[in-house]
Amino acid sequence: ARMRLPALVLLLAAGLLHTQASPLARSFQLDYEHNCFRKDGAPFRYISGSIHYARVPRPAWRDRLLKMYMSGLSTVQVYVPWNYHETLPGVYDFTGNRDVEAFLDLTAELGLLVILRPGPYICAEWEMGGLPAWLLWKPDIILRTSDPAYLAAVDSWLHILLPKIKPRLYQQGGNIISVQVENEYGSYYACDYGYLQHLLGSFRALLGSEVLLFTTDSTQAEELRCGTLQGLYATIDFGPESNVTEAFGAQRRVEPKGPLVNSEYYTGWLDYWGEAHASTSAAWVARGLEDMLQLGASINMQVVGWQRAQPPGEYMFHGGTNFAYWSGADYKDQYKPVTTSYDYDAPLSEAGDPTEKLFAIRTVISKFQPLPVGPMPPATPKYAYGRVALWKYADLLDVLDVLCPSGPIQSQFPLTFEALKQAHGFVVYHTQLPWDVPDPTMLGAPPHSICDRGYVMLQKEYQGTLERDRQATLHVTGRAGDTLDILLENMGRISFGANTSDFKGLLGNLSLNSRPLSNWLIYPLAIDTAVQQGWPHAALPKSSSEGSMGPAFYTGTFETPGIAWDTFVNFPGWSKGLMWINGFNLGRYWTCRGPQQTLFVPGSVLHIGRPNNITVLELEGAPPTPLLLFLDRPLYNRTL
Repeated sequence: ARMRLPALVLLLAAGLLHTQASPLARSFQLDYEHNCFRKDGAPFRYISGSIHYARVPRPAWRDRLLKMYMSGLSTVQVYVPWNYHETLPGVYDFTGNRDVEAFLDLTAELGLLVILRPGPYICAEWEMGGLPAWLLWKPDIILRTSDPAYLAAVDSWLHILLPKIKPRLYQQGGNIISVQVENEYGSYYACDYGYLQHLLGSFRALLGSEVLLFTTDSTQAEELRCGTLQGLYATIDFGPESNVTEAFGAQRRVEPKGPLVNSEYYTGWLDYWGEAHASTSAAWVARGLEDMLQLGASINMQVVGWQRAQPPGEYMFHGGTNFAYWSGADYKDQYKPVTTSYDYDAPLSEAGDPTEKLFAIRTVISKFQPLPVGPMPPATPKYAYGRVALWKYADLLDVLDVLCPSGPIQSQFPLTFEALKQAHGFVVYHTQLPWDVPDPTMLGAPPHSICDRGYVMLQKEYQGTLERDRQATLHVTGRAGDTLDILLENMGRISFGANTSDFKGLLGNLSLNSRPLSNWLIYPLAIDTAVQQGWPHAALPKSSSEGSMGPAFYTGTFETPGIAWDTFVNFPGWSKGLMWINGFNLGRYWTCRGPQQTLFVPGSVLHIGRPNNITVLELEGAPPTPLLLFLDRPLYNRTL
């Protein structure tokens, strides 16, 4: 008997391990008879919130996810931006801030389920809706359709991404309970069922037959017609301004049975450059949430008060920041670029701080399910590091040898960013005046051909700015042979609507007195590469003009008092540009247009015990005494 007992224990242990490891022991399914989800056979309703790992520095992931968990959320919804990972065809980056597997593993560690939205298109007010700009190297490609060139690129990407996802599916022992196919496809003009069918086949082949696949669209009948497909569970999105019963009635027209699901319940709204800072009532959001929970619906909270005249937009529980060049744009009668801050008046602020809206939502959730035991983690500490003086390092045109080390490309007429294989940032177009221009003469471009802003210099003197859908002409004077330079800025590709093929640069011939200019030298600039390698701080001082107008680099340093806390940098008297700290691109500022007046600086990019290197590229005009002001809170125009 003593010998048989260990053997029995071993057999029982082996059986237990087999049960735990078997995918069949875990299930997440639709129950059409009882109109609910079933998790491991039991009725289940999720309360979820969206977070984008690409907008949150990796050191802050745990803090943000823990706050979401302590808010009462059982689930987080996560986009995967294709262009964030496949930076060039066949070149992938899943390291550091881009380590999506580490992010997903952290959600599991903290006890959160995941709804994954891997695209390939995601919208999200993200550059080109997550589609890589290199797709446009083939100018006639038709995005988000059955175009063979597009499908080949999509298939290649999904064969890289989805095998990383499959082991993390709930049925495989992970925490991903469902996966969205495409994103709000019904709002896209193409209405290509063959494309959706192709994606469905790819997702099934790579993820298996058990995973729950779904779509999300607005409540509009036409969008639900074009965005849904048999084999994909149809969910909807709407905000607190909608009648909940009517909105779910739209879902019932395409899914007569099954759980009610609002995949994007909008808790806030986005900011565009040049418009007022948006906010949404906490009480209004909480009331709409309670109405849906009383109906037994599953909900994912995001941050945009959707109206039919607006794009479906975003819907974050925590928004974060559009660092570097990742902010997208909308097109509504004109090009509307999105701000660097992705705060969106979300329940967790841009810096990850709990807001009044979060506590209102938490109170509603507590009426329907127990909250986790313990206090809500506090706001992250902030520090006002004060004033930091900068000095002018060089005019941009004086350092083209550093920023474009391979030299210029010669072309009879201008080339687009895509023809140059330049995804983001800036390109300089250089030529000479072909004749004397003694009287003010119009320098202009065809309609819609400045994408997106062109900073014009004649003999290296700043003349003014050409801007997409706003300013297409300037008047100049000069002599034959005078140098003419236009610095073209890409402000972010359109992320929503039919205009996702958003080419950048000079899309048409620039003309002088209606006569086309030619013989261009074109410089694609690699500014971030230079800054990340220590330039200009590691370079010898540059001799440049003392003037403060036009594109120029400014540098400075500051030290922290033994701490590296989050902070916000203000730009008093500056116009528009970008800023780097220790090689990290914080994104665009545009103080003269607003509403955003400060950039968020994560404490994780700061040094302790050695200088922090600041580099600023000012595009229009710096103040006579260039300085920055580090604050412990953000500023918008309305709060100045």
